[in-house]
Amino acid sequence: MFDPALFGRMSPGVFTPGRPLAASAQDDATSANSATPASALAASSSPSESLPPGRHPLGLSDVRDAVLYVPPNLPKDKPVALFVMFHGAGGFPEKVLPFIEPHADRHGFLVLAPHSTFPTWDIVIGGNGPDLERLQQALGIVASRYSIDTSRVAFAGFSDGASYALSIGVTNGDIASHVIAFSGGFMSIFVQEGQPRVFIAHGLIDEQLPIATSGRNNANKLKASGYDVEYVEFDGLHIIEPGVVARAIDFFLA
Repeated sequence: MFDPALFGRMSPGVFTPGRPLAASAQDDATSANSATPASALAASSSPSESLPPGRHPLGLSDVRDAVLYVPPNLPKDKPVALFVMFHGAGGFPEKVLPFIEPHADRHGFLVLAPHSTFPTWDIVIGGNGPDLERLQQALGIVASRYSIDTSRVAFAGFSDGASYALSIGVTNGDIASHVIAFSGGFMSIFVQEGQPRVFIAHGLIDEQLPIATSGRNNANKLKASGYDVEYVEFDGLHIIEPGVVARAIDFFLA
């Protein structure tokens, strides 16, 4: 029997309250200069044990760790929205978090910023592998601390991270309610589950990933497959455009 993870599939029960972490997540959850010890993050199974505001490494790795951002005004009496943001090639969580954190502060949602195992995401290099496993571990740790509003879970990213978000988000549309791609290049999809809403934005003069063969092409393919797609073109290069991010957040929370 084939392993669904080879096609990018994650366990659909990742946000089930109290769901135990996989053994590999427990084994790998060691702290490296963490503000909150990784073992404490991994061990909790009660959504009431929330974290203080700020950035918290999850302890999935001694290096290239995922970071969870908790805003000051996060609701405590109801499930909360989760925005997962994948960095671009050669990037890291701290490079993309500043684009999302002000919106999390304003609207009260969690931000999870994974870190690719290699300089870019595994799916770009050769197929699903350690990044998918670590993403599922990270989501499990977050779900052990918070009750997640499963109707507001975004897989988002920039550049290679946008390609990853499109690929993993459409593949796991029963987990991601929204998929958001800022200047992404491609999609690698073998299995489609669920029907996530999709937001794609691309610069008209993108010098790295030409709009005709990436942003427009991806949007047209998804529209033809029946997905609800909001497509935005902006006058810019290969960048994260703050005004477009604000529009994507409105799309996510609408």
